[in-house]
Amino acid sequence: MNLPRLRVSGAVLRRWLTPGIGIKRWLVVVFAGELLLALAGALILRELYRDFDFGPGETVLYFMTLQFLPYWVRGVVVGVAGVGLFVWGSWRAVRGLMGPFLASESDQPLVEVIYQKRFLSRGPKTVVIGGGTGLSTLLRGIKEHTSNITAVVTVADDGGSSGRLREELGIPAVGDIRNCIAALADSEPLMAELLQYRFTGGADAGLSGHTVGNLLLAAMASVQGDDFEEGVRQMNRVLAVRGQVVPATATAVTLHAQLIGGTQVSGQSEIARSTRIDRVWLMPDNVAASEDARRAIEEADLVVIGPGSLYTSIMPSLLLPDLLHAVKASAAVKLYICNVATQRGESQGYDLEDHLAAIERHTGAGWIDVVLANNRFDAKRPGSYGAEPVKLRWPPSAVFAHAATPRLVLEDVVDPENAHHHDPARLAGAVMRVYERESYGRRRSRVPRTA
Repeated sequence: MNLPRLRVSGAVLRRWLTPGIGIKRWLVVVFAGELLLALAGALILRELYRDFDFGPGETVLYFMTLQFLPYWVRGVVVGVAGVGLFVWGSWRAVRGLMGPFLASESDQPLVEVIYQKRFLSRGPKTVVIGGGTGLSTLLRGIKEHTSNITAVVTVADDGGSSGRLREELGIPAVGDIRNCIAALADSEPLMAELLQYRFTGGADAGLSGHTVGNLLLAAMASVQGDDFEEGVRQMNRVLAVRGQVVPATATAVTLHAQLIGGTQVSGQSEIARSTRIDRVWLMPDNVAASEDARRAIEEADLVVIGPGSLYTSIMPSLLLPDLLHAVKASAAVKLYICNVATQRGESQGYDLEDHLAAIERHTGAGWIDVVLANNRFDAKRPGSYGAEPVKLRWPPSAVFAHAATPRLVLEDVVDPENAHHHDPARLAGAVMRVYERESYGRRRSRVPRTA
């Protein structure tokens, strides 16, 4: 018995029966039509059986009308044949109609393509702001709930391959954008492996240290006339991204920080290693946010901040004045996802209150609706990394005294095998539950009163 094959077939069948996919209702209509046709045929046969007696002498008609079988056996034979022809014919008809469209959709089953196009397209319009590993982790989970996703990604990275391309070509950092495109690509495992492939070679090798994804993004921007935003748009299309990935800004910006005590540090990689950070800012200042990011925020149902490195992944996007203004002005549910663990350097020793206080200190208070934090602390901890779970100190202190305190939601969202990372499926499920609760209350409040 081929058990894996049976399991796959069962999963496909369940997907076909998923509510909202828009298939079952039309199958019922088709079946009702077939049933009426069958009833009409039965009435005609009934009259033939009454008026004519096909004996063994009329061999062809005798066997065609199954008169050598009892009536109930004839019904079973005709019924089984009808069901088989109906299922086989319907399947072949759908395959024939959808064949031209499936040719460009990789090797996914037909039902998966329909599910993505119909069911996921009805999901909430979700904007996720951040960068780094945390953002791509959330995207891998959230894309199973909605295809209306916009990832607004920081471009302040100055290390590794991104930093070299930035210095040589003058383009914004592309590393986090590459990671998010890989996370949202429909052919994720293979595409992620290709985009993340890093060339190796001697110290003088020009490609050494560069990733394929970074080079593709740089090349696409050049092909589009050095239009970085358009280059990223075209990468979304070429790689069949579910949703879209957009840069927070099309300008190459540098992150600066001032530590407690007055010392100033420049560059994302240096700030990530620093402790006791007082404030961060971007240079040049007053840089315009990307048009795609602003438009997505204006149309969003849900805006998610994080997860990701507090000062080097989340803050750079929120420090763009018009992007922050768009978030605050949006009617969407605004959710901040706190990291599950501290980071050596920039958030070392931070608890839940410290994370939220840092964001409020840089962006103002009262605009975040909900804070989602992890409440499971028994996940496995890698021994090579000096971090610890974020402690749940709440409610916020006096820094929030003059504004509405966000509602705190605690859920098990950590990866059981790695206490330093979120679990994509658990995190996405928690985000969707928060959205359902918050958006339901907003929908109720918008219902007009009747006299």
